[in-house]
Amino acid sequence: MRCRPLDSQAIATLPEQEHAGHEHPDYVRHHFANASQQRETANFGMWLYLLTEIMFFSGLFAAYLIYRNWYYPAFVAGSHQLKIWAGTLNTVALICSSFTMAMGVYAAEMRQRKALVRWLTITLILGMGFLCIKGYEWHDEWEHHHVPGLNFSTATFTHVDARYPQDKPLPEDMAEKTQTYFSLYFTMTGLHAIHMIAGVAILIVLIFQAYGGKFTNGHMNTIENFGLYWHFVDIVWIFLFPLLYLISRHQ
Repeated sequence: MRCRPLDSQAIATLPEQEHAGHEHPDYVRHHFANASQQRETANFGMWLYLLTEIMFFSGLFAAYLIYRNWYYPAFVAGSHQLKIWAGTLNTVALICSSFTMAMGVYAAEMRQRKALVRWLTITLILGMGFLCIKGYEWHDEWEHHHVPGLNFSTATFTHVDARYPQDKPLPEDMAEKTQTYFSLYFTMTGLHAIHMIAGVAILIVLIFQAYGGKFTNGHMNTIENFGLYWHFVDIVWIFLFPLLYLISRHQ
């Protein structure tokens, strides 16, 4: 059976027929076949990045727990210098920001531009509030000479052990070990704050882009992946709060 040769009109319409049903929106990069493939690749990359962050913070948590086991009385004394109300307020702020970020992802999925901008803005406000409270804490700790290597002094420490007089500083050996607590405290909270600052900066950009309708046209992958990052940073603080503020306050 001989095949009928294609005429010129059939040849002209062949590319359109080949690509029929294969949608390729403007936001899909040229090296991806479709939006679904791009989304899966981006999600895989974000989870891979978060895995490296988990390993990074896990090392810090392990170091904290080891030193806490070695220098328990000193860590108790150091923990008592922190303001629980500030840590609690920051915890509430981040938990609320996780909710607002999740609502932002939902708004992007529903293609609700105004709702997306509103939820991202609330998330930004809560994130900046967290940084302001943390900045106040660090300033207070500087004023009380709790910064190791710069102006550290135990003269203003609140004593939690009946063996030591209330009007005298901690013994020299315990004072040195207490510096270990504050070294880990500033390292862990400082690195967490750097991640928060990066998140706030990205949020500002996303809000402007969302206002222009970028993420309510079916392309919500950026919002979704940033939401994963924001939730991860919040979860890190959920672990930092009890470790630094709560569980070392009792002998």
